[in-house]
Amino acid sequence: MDVEFENRKLEKRLCRLVGQAIDDYRMIEDGDRVMVCLSGGKDSHSLLDILMRLQRRAPARFELVAVNLDQKQPGFPADVLPNYLSRLGIRFHIETQDTYSIVKRMIPEGKTMCSLCSRLRRGILYRIARELGATKIALGHHRDDMLQTLLLNMFFGAKLKGMPPKLVSDNGEHVVIRPLAYVPEKDLIRWAAVRQFPIIPCNLCGSQRHLQRKQVGDLLREWDRRFPGRVDNMFKALQHVVPSHLMDRGLYDFANVRATGRPDSGGDLAIDEQELPLPSPSTALLAEGDDAAPAADAAKHRVVALAPMS
Repeated sequence: MDVEFENRKLEKRLCRLVGQAIDDYRMIEDGDRVMVCLSGGKDSHSLLDILMRLQRRAPARFELVAVNLDQKQPGFPADVLPNYLSRLGIRFHIETQDTYSIVKRMIPEGKTMCSLCSRLRRGILYRIARELGATKIALGHHRDDMLQTLLLNMFFGAKLKGMPPKLVSDNGEHVVIRPLAYVPEKDLIRWAAVRQFPIIPCNLCGSQRHLQRKQVGDLLREWDRRFPGRVDNMFKALQHVVPSHLMDRGLYDFANVRATGRPDSGGDLAIDEQELPLPSPSTALLAEGDDAAPAADAAKHRVVALAPMS
């Protein structure tokens, strides 16, 4: 395999996906000053790297400012990012705030520190954006993060709520964007290895990663391995929402639904059968033992549903 050729393909795919997301949601416009939040992990490193590449070729002119928050976690290598960003020649700002001591003082031993830490970090970053005159705040969340959030909210929050690609900050002052929205995590892992970013580990605070998010992430990776295309379809579903076929009375006026006597192409087809895609042979044969034969046999027949979406 030609490694250099594969790396070029990966670069083009990343630039295409990020550029498409920016265009679809008008994330960056002419004259924007984009504050790129750089934690030192693979995702934020990749975000900055790809935005710098797009900046050189995009028709819109925009500025980039990299910002890192040093929260005084034990063992944090304070010189790594300044040295790296200086070599890149990009404008940057390192903010030093000892939020670690605050969190340790306020959160009992053994409890997760992530929630309070995130709130403190968010407030500081909003202040920095205001001081820098940033018009957009760019975060490094990717496609898998967005799907994990959707499932976490469904499983544990009883909400059909994901992670938007673009939103107004909770204080109403800033527009927050996620240019990696279309990018799968596996591509970012590969790109970080290709570019050899100076990665700073995310566990310096000693707090374990949120167990529920890790479990959901493992679930999505297993689905992606066993059922190719399933995770892609889940992500596409976030862009094709049909409120009339859900149950939120705040989004759709079910109380005033009346027969009109006129055909409606978006109406319910619940009494019809709808053909669904056949499972792939590899999917059908994943069952083991006595279940293998019925699974393979079922793959030969048409799959139908009684409650399809129009």
